[in-house]
Amino acid sequence: MPGYEVTEPRLRCVLPFEAAPAEVPLLRRATVKQLNRWGMPVPCDEAELLVTELATNVVKHVGEGTPAVLILEWSGERLRLEVHDKSPVVPSLRKSGCGDECGRGLHLLAALAVDWGTVPTAAGKAVWCEIGLSAGSACPRLERAAEALENYEGAREGVALHGRARESGLEGSAVGLITDLLHWTAAQGYDPEDILDWAQMHYEAEAEAA
Repeated sequence: MPGYEVTEPRLRCVLPFEAAPAEVPLLRRATVKQLNRWGMPVPCDEAELLVTELATNVVKHVGEGTPAVLILEWSGERLRLEVHDKSPVVPSLRKSGCGDECGRGLHLLAALAVDWGTVPTAAGKAVWCEIGLSAGSACPRLERAAEALENYEGAREGVALHGRARESGLEGSAVGLITDLLHWTAAQGYDPEDILDWAQMHYEAEAEAA
């Protein structure tokens, strides 16, 4: 399967369901029950939210009553969630202005998951995502942010700052970098407010899970 290689022992659970709004909360509860049974070190809220998005995508875009399958798989430091359905149509991220029906839920999926994607199957397709299980998963994000700010500051100022001056410089660089990114998203045809909303949802989900 593209983008997927199993290199160590794994745990797997297959949960068939019917694409219907009433089935989604049942699927969430079944997911939490299974993760607790495995003793998995992953925030259940995050897994529940991703299961909701994956299952709701089938309800909205494939049709109510469609048979589907949720697969939970724990391998190494990642939990993989897959939803298989019988439609060959592959969902994709769209630009702003087309509403939720054009894949806003997928933006949330992309924001919360470490990685995600789609793959054709013999019966239709599978949409999958992965959650990182490392206890220090937030550290790389902070390190990347600090590195990006320092590089941005260096390019903008051309000088290296230290101590309080460095902290003040990084704060100003954070504002400048975010502003530049919003200009870039607008130039690419995206709505900057949507980008901020998705980033805020991502941040709040990770903060609650911490």
